[in-house]
Amino acid sequence: MRLIPRIRATGIGLLMCAMPAVAADSSYEDHLVRLAEILGSIHFLHGLCHESEGPWRAQMEVLLRAESPSEERRAEMIGSFNHGYRAFAATYTRCTESAEQAIEYYKKEGETLTNDIVMQFGE
Repeated sequence: MRLIPRIRATGIGLLMCAMPAVAADSSYEDHLVRLAEILGSIHFLHGLCHESEGPWRAQMEVLLRAESPSEERRAEMIGSFNHGYRAFAATYTRCTESAEQAIEYYKKEGETLTNDIVMQFGE
């Protein structure tokens, strides 16, 4: 059984949902890679705009543990997280209204993406 985290709209934490093994499904993989990128983006932006970095990196670690990916998949997921982080680090040096809006946008996208994963691949 696989596990996938569900990002809550509030960004508080993870809700683990049992998932079937679907490693061969490229749509599932694409969703996971995008979710990793979202977590990286929020990790940077939340750290920029708030006193703490928040739980986003820890959530990525939970995702990696839950998925138990091969070294290649693990590297791809970590690379996606880092890409999300670096994309905003190259753009923002201070918190702005736009950065705060991006945080909320990515939280919503992450929740929608996770719900889609559960609906498409859940038991």
